[in-house]
Amino acid sequence: MNERITTCGIVLECKKVLVAKRSVGAKTCGLWEFVGGKNRYHESEEETLIREFDEELGVKVEVGEYLDGVDFVNNDTLYHLKAYRVSLLDDSFRFSVHSEIKYVSKEELLTLEMVPSDLMLINKLIGQGII
Repeated sequence: MNERITTCGIVLECKKVLVAKRSVGAKTCGLWEFVGGKNRYHESEEETLIREFDEELGVKVEVGEYLDGVDFVNNDTLYHLKAYRVSLLDDSFRFSVHSEIKYVSKEELLTLEMVPSDLMLINKLIGQGII
């Protein structure tokens, strides 16, 4: 089985977390997720997040501390999803793979139809009091 690292950025503001909704036509269309993506083999996890936020939302970010992670299998690949605290350096969003973004409370987050791997992570982060 192949293994890959994938990352996601947890942007917290005023006790709310940033989530993005995948556009129709995307593999996970219509589902909500944290912004992030698969590591390219030459990148650090921090570099992946900087690239993904730029590609997906058109914004610059500063990557902070590692928060937690979960493992999941998709298409015969074992993914290690790693979450980092991320701070936005600007908010001039430009969408490429998402149709919507918003900040949500913990309670609202639990009502959204999330990507399954992010849902596993949400439960851990809520349990630790991070979200």
